[in-house]
This record gives sequence, C-alpha cells and structure tokens, in this order.
Amino acid sequence: YKEGIYVGYRWTDKQKLKPAFAFGHGLSYTTFKVSNLKALSPVTTDGNMTFTVDVTNTGSLEGSDVVQLYITDPKCSVDRPVKELKAFQKVSLKPGETKTVTLKTDKRALSYWDETIDDWKAEAGDFVAQAGDSSDRLTCKVRFTLK
Repeated sequence: YKEGIYVGYRWTDKQKLKPAFAFGHGLSYTTFKVSNLKALSPVTTDGNMTFTVDVTNTGSLEGSDVVQLYITDPKCSVDRPVKELKAFQKVSLKPGETKTVTLKTDKRALSYWDETIDDWKAEAGDFVAQAGDSSDRLTCKVRFTLK
C-alpha cells in the first residue's frame, strides 16, 4: 500500500492534524488520570523493558481505562513515525482508586525493519516513552537510553 507506515494515528501525527476521536479514544462514565511513568530496568539491545504508570479514577463512578505506552526515537537514522504504540493494559478502578500498571516490551519495541539486512534493527541512543489513554492524551513521559 502506498501509505507505507503512515496510517491511522501515525498519519495524523505526521500531518499535525487533530482528529475528532484519536486512536484509543474510549467512552466512559468516569474520568481517569494517568501519571508517574517510570522505566524500571536498564535497557539493552538484547533485553526486555518494564515500565510502570499510575492510573487514578478521578470520577464518581467505577470504570475501566486502557493505558497506552508509546515510544519515540527522536534521532533515528531512518524515517519513523512521531510515536509508536508498543504496549497497552486495561485497568478497572473504583472511584478515587489508584493502581500501578506494569507495561512490558521487548527489544523489538525500539526496532525498525531494515530492508537492507531483512531483519529488525535497534539503534543505540535516547528514546522517549509516553503514557496516556489515547494517542492524543499522553500525560506523562520518561526518557531512557538504549546502550
């Protein structure tokens, strides 16, 4: 297909457009706050990554939210999307309740498909992880380095 990797939220991000309903937008009778994103483990090219993030039900009714983790490689040597969804987790909360959600990824979360070697490739460098409950509501971030 001619769009390549730029479909859905990746295309609206690249074009700097704001859709009426962003990717991951959900309907709920309550509201949530996503905060305190942390990268728990050192990141190496042959290892897994673990992130935690707090989700709080700030409304007056019980509800569920899907926390989404996006990763950005701001200095990649090839053309990549502004951000890429790499993990997500649904959490159910009572009013006022906070839970810490664990999101796990593997080294492929930092990789891109390199057509010259027909394999996934991860470049060492600085990355940004962001969490929220839709592609346009990323409310916390953490920077980390791949060595």
